[in-house]
Parts: sequence; C-alpha cells; structure tokens
Amino acid sequence: MGKHISYTLKAGLATLGLALLAGGAAQAQDIRERNLRFAFSLAKDHPLGLGAQKFADAVAAKSGGKMKVSLFPNAVLGSDQQNLSAVRGGTLDFTSMATGIVASLDKQFMVFDLPFLFNDAKEAYAVTDGAVATRLLDGLQAHGLVGLGIWDLGFRNMTNSKRPIVRAEDMQGLKMRVISSPIFIDLFTTLGANPLPMTFGEVYGALESKAIDGQDNPVAVIESAKFAEVQKFLSITRHVYTGMPFMMSKKTWDGMSADERKVIRDAAVEAKTEERRLTQQKEAQAVDALRKTMQVNEVSEAEMVRWRAKVQPVVDKFSREIGEGVVKDVNAELTRMRGAK
Repeated sequence: MGKHISYTLKAGLATLGLALLAGGAAQAQDIRERNLRFAFSLAKDHPLGLGAQKFADAVAAKSGGKMKVSLFPNAVLGSDQQNLSAVRGGTLDFTSMATGIVASLDKQFMVFDLPFLFNDAKEAYAVTDGAVATRLLDGLQAHGLVGLGIWDLGFRNMTNSKRPIVRAEDMQGLKMRVISSPIFIDLFTTLGANPLPMTFGEVYGALESKAIDGQDNPVAVIESAKFAEVQKFLSITRHVYTGMPFMMSKKTWDGMSADERKVIRDAAVEAKTEERRLTQQKEAQAVDALRKTMQVNEVSEAEMVRWRAKVQPVVDKFSREIGEGVVKDVNAELTRMRGAK
C-alpha cells in the first residue's frame, strides 16, 4: 500500500509540475497592460471602421485582455494629415488613410493611385499584398511608421449636384473635391474639372453649401458619409482604386516586446482580411441603396476607353515621378496575374 501511495504521490506531483510549466509558459509571454489609440476619418460603421473594431477585438483576445485598442472614427482627433503626424510623433498609435496621402512621405505610394491601373479587386489585392507593396510598407520605418498591410477603400466613383457624368466632357468646369495628392489634382484637371484639395471631414459641409459641386469616393464611403443628402448624381466610373495603408507608430512599436509585436501583426492580418470582405459585401449593397435616393448611371466601356486615353499623359508623367522601376515592377506583377487567369 505504501508503494501505491508513493506512486500516486509521484504521479500527482508530475501532473502538478506539468500544469505549473504550462502556466509558466503562458505567464512567460511578455505582454504588458497597454491602452492604445487608433484614429481614422471614416465612420465607425464603414467597412474600415468595422475592420478597426475587428483589429481591436483580435488584439484584446490574443493578449489575454492586456492590450486594449480604443477607436476614434469620424476624424474626431483631427484630419488624416494630423493623424499621420501624430502617429509619426508617437502621440497616436494607429491610423489608416489613402495611399495618396501617404505619398506625401514617400511618392512611390502614388503608384497605387495611377488611374485605371487595376481591373478588379482581385488584382488590387494581389499587388497591395505583393513584393512592391511590402517593400514600400517596410520603407515607412524611415518616416517613423510601421506598415501593417494595406486595407481596401475600393474603386472611386464620381458624385455631383449638376449632371450625370456619362462622357469625359461632362466633367468640364465641375468644382470637385480631391484628396490632397498631386496625381489627383492633375487627373481631375486633365478631365476638365476644377479640383479643390480638401480634408475628408470638410467635404459634406462644402457639398451642402455648394462651395463645391462634387467629389469622388468608393460607394461605401458615399453611403456612410450620407453624401446622397447633398448630391443628386452618382456616376460609376471606377477611375482609381484606393488602398488604405494601416500604420502604427514606430515609437510605440519600438517599445514593445516580440510577443506584443506578434499580437499586433497577427491581429492586423485578421483585420485586413475581414475589412476587405466587408468592403466587397458593402459595395454591392451600397449601389442598390444609393439608387433609391440618387440618379445613378454607368459609364460605357467604349467611353472608358476614351477616358483612359485622355488621362494617359497623367499616367506617363507620374510614372516618371514615382520611379519607373516601381511602376515596371507593379505592371510585371499585373502581367503575371493576368496571364495566369
């Protein structure tokens, strides 16, 4: 009996030892209590806002609740440019904004804004997840940022209060808000419009007061920003695809352990996948919803050929400015992909 007790005791101690080791391994994860802030210009119910919530939830789950991410949508902490500056300075931890704005730090990001570059979302995702994009995101560290992937805003379309845009000539004289990016200013000028750079938070008021006639954005943004209240016409032009680099402050990143960085990277991948899924889902729904309150028109493929020819000088000019090597690499990725279809 004594031997039996001894054996049972040893087995129990061994089990306890394994439990302590497992507990120790969990405790060994170097994760501190952190309160992090993520600010962006879009609404909380936009796919990007929902993607941000997915990121916050995933960070909390993967860190055992130690790392918390608070969201600040609707530009409540400032414009995209102000958020970008705050993340670089370390007073804000995360933000996401259009590639055209990030190009103010590295003009190579303008490659993603070349008009009519992508035929569909599948092509856009392949390139924004590819070697060129990875290289550009890694290069953001020199500007105080850590690139955590490129989220999806979608293909941009035109709205205005004057007339349907069916032909390129219909753009003539329209006062159109554009993001503060040289490529957008030249694109709209070439199409005959009067481009007015403006932060996103100012657009609704400018449309309402008729300070501007129109703007361009993906349909999910047009719907969530309630532009249908102040715009009559929506023209499906899909003239530029807009990716949204998701960025973190390098100062915050540098203060994190390897375990904390893994939590952030893994959560960012999950959030990007979900945000893209929601964007695709929302795009189809948004057009149907907007048809109820706006006059919606498609632009024919024959007319789109004319648009592409008209804006080719813009593509040529900015290809030189971006760096022909970068443009060549992106076109090579697209050629490989299209050949594989």
